[in-house]
Amino acid sequence: MRLNPIKPRNALNKAFLKLKANRNQIESFKTNLIELIDTINEKESEEFHKNLVSDFLKKTYFSPNHFINTKGRNDLVIHNGKNAKSSVGVIIEAKKPTNTSEMIKTDNINKKAFQELVLYYLRERITQKNLEVKYLIVTNIYEWFIFDTQIFDRLFAQNKNLVKQFTDFEENRLADSKTDFFYHDIAEPFIDGITSEITFTHFDIRNYDKPLRNDDKKEDNKLIALYKLLPPAPPSLAEALA
Repeated sequence: MRLNPIKPRNALNKAFLKLKANRNQIESFKTNLIELIDTINEKESEEFHKNLVSDFLKKTYFSPNHFINTKGRNDLVIHNGKNAKSSVGVIIEAKKPTNTSEMIKTDNINKKAFQELVLYYLRERITQKNLEVKYLIVTNIYEWFIFDTQIFDRLFAQNKNLVKQFTDFEENRLADSKTDFFYHDIAEPFIDGITSEITFTHFDIRNYDKPLRNDDKKEDNKLIALYKLLPPAPPSLAEALA
């Protein structure tokens, strides 16, 4: 497997990146991101931090046009519409900042967080027949990894052997029906066997702390790509879901 992490600026459509950002929206983004960073409490639970992510996304981008909540065992999903009856457009796996054993890295994505995304995606794509998932995200609040659904579709949903194993697992035809069995005995070895390149967007919000808190408006240029990426682009997830 070849991993290709790219920065927010390189993930954006160049024409979209050049568009002038609305000053009020940028200020709101800065305020909400500072609040997110300052509210992180590494002693708190995963549920606590998952709620921080949800609140940030709602206030900054999605409310009231897109419903954000849990769905089944999924940590968070962003729906394509205003209520839970609409299809899922984004799947988010949120880990608390101290959960390093399950969190993916730029040089190793075969961790539980990614394995969970695979299971959740297959449930949407295969079981629910949802063709409208656009992005999949792993975050520990500090670091964010954003994957395009085309990669998941090509690697996972179009692999007949994996889909058969998934279907057998869901219908209790395998040795175990616990999700840990799927992660360790199905997803992990399958991901290990991937030989193609996987491109994803990666950033760490701690790297933006200085321009976030700087009163110099020129420093905002360092935040434009991040603002336009969250939600992901091109051109932006909010527009993609519209």
